[in-house]
Formats: sequence, C-alpha cells, structure tokens
Amino acid sequence: MREVLASPGATRYILEKYGIKARKKYGQNFLIDANVIRNIVDAAGITEEDCVLEIGPGIGSMTQLLSEAAGKVICVEIDEGLRPVLEETLEDCENVKILWQDILKTDLRAVCEEQNGGKPLKVVANLPYYVTTPILMQLLGQKNVFSSITVMVQKEVADRIRSGPGSKEYGALSLAVQYYAEPEAVMTVPPACFLPRPGVDSCVLCLKAYGEPPVECNERVMFALIRAAFNQRRKTLANAVSHGYSLDGRTISREEVTDVLERMGLSPTVRGEAMSLDQFAEMSLLL
Repeated sequence: MREVLASPGATRYILEKYGIKARKKYGQNFLIDANVIRNIVDAAGITEEDCVLEIGPGIGSMTQLLSEAAGKVICVEIDEGLRPVLEETLEDCENVKILWQDILKTDLRAVCEEQNGGKPLKVVANLPYYVTTPILMQLLGQKNVFSSITVMVQKEVADRIRSGPGSKEYGALSLAVQYYAEPEAVMTVPPACFLPRPGVDSCVLCLKAYGEPPVECNERVMFALIRAAFNQRRKTLANAVSHGYSLDGRTISREEVTDVLERMGLSPTVRGEAMSLDQFAEMSLLL
C-alpha cells in the first residue's frame, strides 16, 4: 500500500471508494508521483529523531513515507471528509497523529510543546496554493518552533520568495521569507504529478530557519516600511512611505525618509524594489 498509494490508479481508487472529490475551497491537488514524494522527504532531511508537522495530508500518500522516516508525525487536516480515508491508509502508521483543524487557527507553539517537548519541529507540506502566503508567514513567525520548512508551492511563488532587489518578482514576500529563513529550490514539479492537475508548474522549496535574524533591525518598523514600499511599488520609496507608513499611530514625512536615504548614501528617488533586506533593516534603525 505504501508504495502504490502515490500513483494515479491508487489515488483514483481511494477517492472513488470513498466518494471523495478534490475540494476547490481547500485547494486540494493530490500528489500522484511517488518519486516526487520521496524527493520531498529526502530534501527535508527527516530522521527517526525528528517530529514532523505535515499540513494537509490529503489521502496520506506522503504521510506514509514520513511515518517510515520520522520518529513522530503530526498532521493538521481541515477536511473532515478525509477522516475515513486516512483511517484506512494510515492504519499501520502508529507514530502518526492527526489534528482535525485549520492550520491557520492552530497554536503551533503548543503543538511543539505537547508533541515534541518544545524541541523544534520540521514542516513538510503540499500547501494549498490559495493560502500559501498566510501559512508561510504563520510558520516563519514562530521563533524556535521549526528548524526547517519543506513545502510544495506554485513555481511563481517560489520564484518570488527567492528573488532579489531589482527583479520584477521581488517584493514583500521575498523580504519576509529571507528575513526568517534561507530559501532553496529543490525541484520543479509539473502539473501531471497531481490529481486534479493544476494549471501551473509547482516547486519544492526548502526553508532553513535562522537561529537569529541575518540583519539587525527594529523588526516592527522594518516590516511597516516594507509594506508601505510595496503597496505602492511604482512610487519612490519616499513617496510610498510618506503616504502608506503607519505604525502605532505614527506616520513618516517625505523629508524624514529622504534625510535617512541621504545618510545611507542612497538616491532620494530610489524605489522600494531596489532596496535590499540590509538596507530596509538599516533604515528601520535610523528612522
């Protein structure tokens, strides 16, 4: 069962047996390529010492391999309709526990404490595309809860996460992820590896969490600056921040921004899309 579940035939059989159809509201696209799943588990570097958090186990195709590699697997699944499926496909996986709830409403620090004695978890997931960014931000914002995050995302999103200043893909998501973790693209996955097929290529991304942030900054100010800069990315940074920055009731004038830019040796007409993480961090300390 463990080897054949991640195949078109086996997946269709399970779905038909239980009268289940992929639900668009949950962004379900089931992986049907066993080689891709093995590559994901290998990329995550799972060992028997690890406790793994899997988000959205689906019918259990990847969960089975995670169960073989890890000491313990905690799955968070929002779709109660999959309960009878997982009871069958994971019946021999004694080290798997399923939490039937929304990952965005889950107390992840409590899961870490209760399921792994407070030691960092490793995340492995085929993420629903429509909530990729909220889930990543929730995971990355949990200090010392996760040591690594290995996820399947849209290739377009992976490109944005890994991009740098000056590229069209570069933005608030790039900066946020790179502040918390080092992103590495593992492999591109074509639509044919899913059932149903998505309309775009996917990418397996491994995020290795930093023990400490790579830059010194005022974190709240820095992210408020980043939000303002990219909410109006075609404007100069001075104009975008003077119109869009707000934190604890404080606003920043155009003159304040241009003064700081001058002190940093930057043009007063620079745009946010040309600013590096280091530069946003420095600006957060100067304002």
